[in-house]
Amino acid sequence: MDEEQLIKAQKERQIRKGKKKQSFLKGLLRFLTALLILIGVYYFSTLNGWYLPKDSFKTFKRVQVVNNKIVKTQTVYDTVKDFEVPHKPLYLVNLNQIKYKLMGLSPVESVYIRRYAFPARVLIIIREATPVISIAPDEKVKSVAVFTKEGKLISGAQYMPLEFNVLKVLSYGNKGDDYRKWDLNKVNEFTKIAKYVEAYSKEPVEYIDVRNPNDLYVKVKSVKIRLGKLDSKIYDRIKRIPSIMPEAEKVKTKVKYIDLSWDKVNYLKLED
Repeated sequence: MDEEQLIKAQKERQIRKGKKKQSFLKGLLRFLTALLILIGVYYFSTLNGWYLPKDSFKTFKRVQVVNNKIVKTQTVYDTVKDFEVPHKPLYLVNLNQIKYKLMGLSPVESVYIRRYAFPARVLIIIREATPVISIAPDEKVKSVAVFTKEGKLISGAQYMPLEFNVLKVLSYGNKGDDYRKWDLNKVNEFTKIAKYVEAYSKEPVEYIDVRNPNDLYVKVKSVKIRLGKLDSKIYDRIKRIPSIMPEAEKVKTKVKYIDLSWDKVNYLKLED
């Protein structure tokens, strides 16, 4: 090997050594960077801002309840107050137990739980059933129960009284008018009657009186209407409202109710 080839071989060895050294340094740098990231993630994930206080579901300083109109917030607190917060970052805490407990409340349809950090806190979002009629024993009394659009009955001191802008139905809840025995078909029947009466009277329905189930009354803004039995002909009787409403308007201060309970016969019942 001549001198020129020897010099060339030495340079090539130096270049290879330099490349190996650069490759080693790059690998070391990547390793140290990854290690630093892992250490940073670990320390960040264990900061106090991720941890709920042990008494969070007893004091509710870090727990908020929203979107509940039927279920009182205190009822939510009482339902989940026994939940024990484990010593884990909030994102690792299983909160399904809370969801299942709240789903056991009759007005609740679904529960969503959101977690936040720094400071760690929980937002409980409650979705409730939609009331369509309310039940009261008298027109001047607040509701004692409500029915949802699915036909579910919601009652009990922990939920009542409820004031929703829904159809009011008067029922004593005993004997022949026991609303506790109503099903979805019954609920839909009353809402249908109210819509028909409003369409033919051109006035909003204030309540339906079914305290005597064989003698049904509907109160619109200006007058009370007697419809009689809840039978297949009730909608035919409702259609006769426009034919007698003008007569009731003429003597409205003396009208006790419009009587449509008789087939093909309308008359005004006047005050005694």
